[in-house]
This record gives sequence, structure tokens and C-alpha cells, in this order.
Amino acid sequence: MVDPELLSVLCCPETRQSLRSASPALVIDLNRQVAAGSLRDRGGHVVSEKLDDGLVRADGKFLYPIRNSIPVMLVEAAIPLA
Repeated sequence: MVDPELLSVLCCPETRQSLRSASPALVIDLNRQVAAGSLRDRGGHVVSEKLDDGLVRADGKFLYPIRNSIPVMLVEAAIPLA
């Protein structure tokens, strides 16, 4: 879970849209895809490291992964959502 104070100041580095915490169900689904080797980030790289959590952009198109309690706020590291 992301600190609410931190979440209030973070935004998408590309569009400046607000972010919200990912649902536990979404994180579980994405981690299943990681385990299967089928999840790719926006840069086209296979995501091989499990997600601890994630931040979803306001329009719901991308998730920024959280690993070791640190949000990875790089455009190319964002994970496209269906």
C-alpha cells in the first residue's frame, strides 16, 4: 500500500494524470502473467520481476509498478492495461 501522502503528490510522468492504487486482484492477475512470462512493459520488455503493488493512471491505460516499496515512475516501465 502506498502512503496516501505520497500518492497525493505523484502523477503520471507522461500525461500528469493522477494515480490510484491498483486493486489486489489486478496485481495478482499481473503477477500471474509475470510468472507465465507473458507480461510486457511499455518499452516492449518482458516483465520478469514480481510486482509488489502498482499505481494505475487515471484513464486506466497504464500501471506503474511498485517494487521494494518504491514506485517505478518511468514511462517505458509502465505496464499497458487491457
